[in-house]
Amino acid sequence: MANNTAQEYDEVIAVCKSLFLKKTKDYGTAWRILRPASITDQIFIKAQRIRTLEEKKVSKVGEDVTSEYIGIVNYCVIAMMQLGLTEQDPLELGVETVEKLFDEHVNGTKELMFAKNHDYGEAWRDMRISSLTDLILMKIFRVKQIEDNLGQTVASEGINANYQDMLNYAVFALIKLGVK
Repeated sequence: MANNTAQEYDEVIAVCKSLFLKKTKDYGTAWRILRPASITDQIFIKAQRIRTLEEKKVSKVGEDVTSEYIGIVNYCVIAMMQLGLTEQDPLELGVETVEKLFDEHVNGTKELMFAKNHDYGEAWRDMRISSLTDLILMKIFRVKQIEDNLGQTVASEGINANYQDMLNYAVFALIKLGVK
């Protein structure tokens, strides 16, 4: 089953990355201006919209949960990129640089997913998509608290690990939704 998960994970990431790079060509790296808390809030908006759609079953905007989960994946990558970049790095990054950073962060996150899947036995496959949404929301609130504490934690993993978990939960949801 692990090979199937790897393939499904890669297929979902390919969809997310394609959109990410197309938007980079359209908009450049305007996201570089965002502070980490603003990125967290963007992820919150997307997760909250998914939850609303799950509960109300009606969209007045016409977008479905799939596009919102893709947005969560891509904003998590943006967040991790921003955490690794400094104010000395240019605001505008080339598409090739963005693609390299995207791959680095996704590959590290995928490795974490396989380590956790080993320990948890791919329990996510038996979970409801709505539970994955709730886990993303919980992680967002954890990140917000860590941000409010100026990045300091006493006994918990840091912000980057939470973004990795959110990215993986969103990928799991997209796999369950049949995105390829």
